[in-house]
Amino acid sequence: MKKYVLFLLVVITFVCCDVHRKDKVADGTLSMAEIAAKDSTTVQIIDSAYNFGTTTEGEKVTFNFRFKNSGNKPLVITNTSASCGCTVPEKPDKPVMPGETAFIKVVFNSKGKVGPNQKTITVTSNANPAFPPLLLRGEVTALK
Repeated sequence: MKKYVLFLLVVITFVCCDVHRKDKVADGTLSMAEIAAKDSTTVQIIDSAYNFGTTTEGEKVTFNFRFKNSGNKPLVITNTSASCGCTVPEKPDKPVMPGETAFIKVVFNSKGKVGPNQKTITVTSNANPAFPPLLLRGEVTALK
């Protein structure tokens, strides 16, 4: 008898606590992909690559990659990252409204980076299609 009661409690627990419930169109909920597509906007990249030429080791190179929200929803940049710790991107603090132009500031520290350099900046946002990788490249000469 105890086994049957225990079995019944386990079955009831699984039926009542369906923690892996999937979104269903029938009940009016949206999946994460649908929400992202609904709130997405488009972006026009003005500067996708910057060649800083030649710089001396230890100097910092700063560049602002410009872009424009060409869609009709606010553009929200959630994250920016670089392929190397020597490159620090700074994203806009506020959403970029439709029609506005904004920039992602990137600072490259050339200390210890003698030779040719190419750094990739990745931008995560609600843009659809997604931001392309931004490229920063140039040559660093040794300090004399």
